[in-house]
Amino acid sequence: MKAKSFQLRGCIALAFVIAGAAAQAEPLTSVRLAPDELKWGPSPTGNPRANIVGDEQKPGMYMYRVRFPANAKVQPHFHPDERIITVLSGTLYMGYGDRFDESAMKALPEGSIWTEPAKQTHFVWAKDGEAVIQVIGGNGPSGVTRVEQK
Repeated sequence: MKAKSFQLRGCIALAFVIAGAAAQAEPLTSVRLAPDELKWGPSPTGNPRANIVGDEQKPGMYMYRVRFPANAKVQPHFHPDERIITVLSGTLYMGYGDRFDESAMKALPEGSIWTEPAKQTHFVWAKDGEAVIQVIGGNGPSGVTRVEQK
């Protein structure tokens, strides 16, 4: 009986923690943007980026676009949160792993998607020309941790 009571109290405490974290998330705002209204600036990787909604540095959902100039490479890195990425234009080569390995990459043309589980090391290359992606994350705050190459 005591074990069941302890489990019940643990479940209730966990529910309050989860509810509290959700309550602290920034609420999603109404946004309508045409492509020519996007404001592009530098990203942490140095490629042009347009924030669309939310703030990846705060709790909650966020979305942005990144433009990769022809031949741009992003070395292995990871993020603390989960992400879903869609290729909007061009072809981006993407791979998972701790070292930049062209043989491990898959060409992802316009319309392709990939996922980035939390802390999954990955890398990309705009090998064939400019590419634009859209990133959706729902678990900010986020960040970028680069993986040292040996």
